[in-house]
Amino acid sequence: MSPLLIAALLCSLLAVSISAPVQFSPQEGFSQHMELAKSFTKKLLSEIPTVHHSCVGTEGLSLEPSAEVKNLEYIIAALAIPAAPRLAPISETHTPAMSLGRISEGLQLHQHLLQEVKKKLKCSEKLTPLLADLRDLSAQVHKLQQVAQLTPSEPQVQSSFLSSRLTGDYEVQVATHLVLQQLRSFGQDVFRSLRHIFTQSALGA
Repeated sequence: MSPLLIAALLCSLLAVSISAPVQFSPQEGFSQHMELAKSFTKKLLSEIPTVHHSCVGTEGLSLEPSAEVKNLEYIIAALAIPAAPRLAPISETHTPAMSLGRISEGLQLHQHLLQEVKKKLKCSEKLTPLLADLRDLSAQVHKLQQVAQLTPSEPQVQSSFLSSRLTGDYEVQVATHLVLQQLRSFGQDVFRSLRHIFTQSALGA
């Protein structure tokens, strides 16, 4: 066999291995861990409005969908809060393994962001239960990855240095509002993704 043909075959095998999706093979106990993960997500979502009400008192900063916040473009740009990972519907190009990895990444990101605002927030103790919920959900997602025979994600979230940009009480209020608002939206996406992943695992069983 010529060297050129061998090289071509090796390239073909490499391309197949790179493009092949990570196998998603849930084992016994997956459904129980999934129910716990969904339960933790619902608990997290239920606590966000309470924390927002306790910590964000600036007029106009509301979690209500109908609330319109004006003239915040400049401060939003200045705060530069990192966006949450996008959770797309489960498909051939967005597998359950990818979705669980992005969920893990997003949970780590929001733990970091809440820790950053907590440094400057007067009601910092109100964030403690929310941070505990995030840790519990993150640990449960880690278990889901293990039971699905996936390598658990260990996302390394780079520091946003958000606290260094919170130079006044108004900035702290807006940042807290934006982080909680983003966390609620991400949490809703997490719950939908977990349901889709469970449906896919049941269909594949």
